[in-house]
Amino acid sequence: MLLNNSPVWFTTFLMKRTLFIASVLISLATAAQAACFADYKAKKDDPLRLHYGVVQLPDRACANKQAAERVTQQRISQDGWTLLSIVSIFDEGGLDQRKSSAGQYFLRF
Repeated sequence: MLLNNSPVWFTTFLMKRTLFIASVLISLATAAQAACFADYKAKKDDPLRLHYGVVQLPDRACANKQAAERVTQQRISQDGWTLLSIVSIFDEGGLDQRKSSAGQYFLRF
């Protein structure tokens, strides 16, 4: 009833505002669900062993390699590995092409 008596500009304003808020909420939900991954190289000494792996990162570690290094080192060190380098940071689109190369270290840590 209220909208029927309102000026047309006010009704249009309310509809546009509602659509804008809905689109912002959808964008935020999509961004929060976007996964972030890093591929890395690691080693163990005595005897020397090397591996290439892929790890999923929390959102806070997706911004740069230094943040990804901290998270990855913390995870792999629990199994005695030392991080050599972060090769790259990527989204879900890069998982399939790295899966066979990472083998048993694909999303292990």
